[in-house]
Amino acid sequence: MAARAGFLLAAAAWVCLSAVSASAFDDVPTAAFDERFSSLFGDGNLVRSSDDRSVRLLLDRRSGSGFMSSDYYLHGFFSASIKLPKDYTAGVVVAFYLSNGDVYEKTHDELDFEFLGSRWGGQWRVQTNVYGNGSTSRGREERYLLPFDPTLEAHRYSVLWAPTHIIFYIDDTPIREVIRHPDMGGDFPAKPMAVYATIWDGSAWATEGGKYKVNYKYAPFASEFSDLAVVGPRADPVLRVPRRGGAGDQDDDQDLLGLMTADYAVMTPQKRAAMRAFRARHMTYTVCYDAARYASGPFPECDNSDDERENFSAWGESKTVVMRPRARGRRRGRKAGGAAFARGRAASS
Repeated sequence: MAARAGFLLAAAAWVCLSAVSASAFDDVPTAAFDERFSSLFGDGNLVRSSDDRSVRLLLDRRSGSGFMSSDYYLHGFFSASIKLPKDYTAGVVVAFYLSNGDVYEKTHDELDFEFLGSRWGGQWRVQTNVYGNGSTSRGREERYLLPFDPTLEAHRYSVLWAPTHIIFYIDDTPIREVIRHPDMGGDFPAKPMAVYATIWDGSAWATEGGKYKVNYKYAPFASEFSDLAVVGPRADPVLRVPRRGGAGDQDDDQDLLGLMTADYAVMTPQKRAAMRAFRARHMTYTVCYDAARYASGPFPECDNSDDERENFSAWGESKTVVMRPRARGRRRGRKAGGAAFARGRAASS
């Protein structure tokens, strides 16, 4: 009862936080799947809606599934409304991210939302990653709990990638800001990236370090993507220059100016306060306080404080924000046959 009361209070607080910028994304155009995206893998497990405005990605014993954008982009705003699988989802990973790993295998850039399943229905964790120029050994990861049940309805997850900064959003609330620091060097993503969405078996690491695996008794695991938005200049991933000739193409300088001055690219004092409130209530790990992993000190872009440091262990784990089981209802699932198949990307955790 107490756990449910706490969850309801968190949900109420989230509504207040999300209200800080209720119109921030109202003018962001969304695209039909065929306009901007194509299937990546698991064709039979990728189901497009009749109006082509939403996509279901399924994971079962045979395969996961995924899609990617038809173009690469040099900076932009990338967004999707996502509804996550329900019931027992340990080991399941749903990802919405930017990457150029198909072009730059050893020096790739990447910006991630990774959703990590749980033994308890609805209690997903979210991990954000920032990698530049193959800097996975200097991974800039953070993890958070969600203040709502992401399996009941879709919520919007967005990434603003500008030449000077990066902002991760959940609905209209910024949850992380990375300001480019000169000492970051190539660790700040700077090469054109494509947009990806996937669901896959991350049993090796996703839930409590791999302790709990995917249980296909509850398959198929279904994630739903809608309100797909890609705003930014298209670019050649190898030459790293703008691409011309597409429908609606505008002058590249104007595209960048529009991006930098849009509401979602500007961090106002009100939005920064909402971000700090979210992080204080829901962040379970940050690389900025991980002195065990990075003994030489935090990364140059980290905005650390001595008061905040007291709330984190030497491993960067929060002492105050911890996952607690929610009340569990009856679990339901369907068996799925076929040969085992796992697909995933290497991920740090």
